[in-house]
This record gives sequence, C-alpha cells and structure tokens, in this order.
Amino acid sequence: MKPKIRITLVERRGECPCHRGHKVGDSFDFDTERGKFCPMAAHAAFPYVDILRYGGEPPRAKNGEVLFCCPDSDVMNVFRIEKEEE
Repeated sequence: MKPKIRITLVERRGECPCHRGHKVGDSFDFDTERGKFCPMAAHAAFPYVDILRYGGEPPRAKNGEVLFCCPDSDVMNVFRIEKEEE
C-alpha cells in the first residue's frame, strides 16, 4: 500500500491572492482531495510525491521541512509536503 501524502500551505510570498482561493493553513490529502488542490501546485508537487512514496529523501529547507512553491510567480504559495505515518 502506498503511503499517504499530506500537502499544507504554510506561507504566501507573492503579492496576489491565490487564484484557487487557498489560504495559509489549508491542508490536503494528495490522493483523496486532489480535486480541491490547485492543479498548478499539484503539478509542482508530483516529483516530491514520487520521491516520498518510493523511499527517497527529497531536498529539505533550512528548517528540515520538505517545501515546494506554487509555479505562479504572482502568488508564490509555499507548501509543505510530508508522508503521513500510519
């Protein structure tokens, strides 16, 4: 069984609000709530999902979290992605 992946919006660095309406603190189960999650951000998340699911170790931010950024340069939402332990 593949591990569950949780994606949480932790920071917004851009000047514009999210076009999908996401707010800091929003959290999504990658498999069951993908339809609620911004497609652009989901596309950026895919490499991290694969790395986490297949036992790899993705690059970590200075604080030890695995973070990625929305590709929309006006919004620049920063997401934390983590493998949920069963």
